[in-house]
Amino acid sequence: MKEILWLITNSLRSIIKNKRKLFTYLFVPLIGILIGIAAYGDTGPATMHAGVVNQDNGEIANDTVKFVDGLTNVKVKNISSSEVKDQIASGKLDCVIVLNSGFSNSVLNGKPDHIEIVSIKGATITGFVKTYVNNYLSNIASLSKAAGGDQAAFQKMYDQYRASDFQVSAHSLKDTSKNNDITNQTVGFLIMIMLSCAGGLSEIILQEKENRTYLRLMSTPINSRKYVFSNVVVNMIIMTVQILITLTFMTQVFHISTGIPFLTMVEILMIFALAGVGLSLVITAFASTTTSAGALQNLIMTPSCLLAGCFWPVEIMPKTLQKIADFLPQRWLLDTFTQLQKGHSLRSLSLNIAILFAFALAFFMIAIYKFSRGNNVRNFI
Repeated sequence: MKEILWLITNSLRSIIKNKRKLFTYLFVPLIGILIGIAAYGDTGPATMHAGVVNQDNGEIANDTVKFVDGLTNVKVKNISSSEVKDQIASGKLDCVIVLNSGFSNSVLNGKPDHIEIVSIKGATITGFVKTYVNNYLSNIASLSKAAGGDQAAFQKMYDQYRASDFQVSAHSLKDTSKNNDITNQTVGFLIMIMLSCAGGLSEIILQEKENRTYLRLMSTPINSRKYVFSNVVVNMIIMTVQILITLTFMTQVFHISTGIPFLTMVEILMIFALAGVGLSLVITAFASTTTSAGALQNLIMTPSCLLAGCFWPVEIMPKTLQKIADFLPQRWLLDTFTQLQKGHSLRSLSLNIAILFAFALAFFMIAIYKFSRGNNVRNFI
């Protein structure tokens, strides 16, 4: 036990002395938060700018303009008919509502007409405006039909309708999908850095074999099992600090609501960290030099992160690539977070957790087998 503690302390001391490497390991994952905020951070409601050309100027037409102006997140601007094309084409206005002469009379007759909506942004804009305006005009047309052509009766009902004291209060619900996207983007970037960190720390084994430090250590009471175990512990310590720093900044500094309890996220990421360490040891076991280990890391870790959806939603990829992603531990980690954000309990995701453990176990067994078959400390001359 004393030998393992000495190896762990010595490795941590060498990492702390290397300020650049320490900064890379601990603070580069925070870049993922900034990338996520830049990509998905605009969570506020958009304001629609609508122009109105009122060529009727009747009582109903003026009230219709006031109604549109009173809609939430709609800003109305009165313009002339000659300005319509310029305002729409330049993007200053999202749409223009044109109330032609005869509009008020058509509503009084119970058949709203002489109104058109001009926009180049399609049904997303026009559909929104039409829904509200049609409902409003339908109510007034119903009053006209109920009056049966009696102008005095209609005016009385219309005045009562306008003076009605009931109100509808609107409350905006927070769009949590944006925070979920930021969380997934941050976790995806963190996964990439964790794997790179694990690979870099495991390369220390090859470096110490190359400079004969490993040979000298093996001449002491320290054996290869203790040496590799200490490397695993150092990897886990560094990645645990990575996880805690990244999640703390995300939740406490940037105030991003992940939709997942803090400790639950830490636990799941720690399980993935085991798989990451196991994968890095497999690469180290099969590599003969630090150069080849670096090449294997670039060949395995980066493409696997891309396929698993660490940097974009996996749903946008072809079905064939999505099936390949199911064989990657990163995909199961991200899927676990996604399901938790949808409201599933951690217990209901026991299969996902078991698969992450299975990946870790498989990687460690492969690494142990390879190390035991090629445990020649005199490989490097």
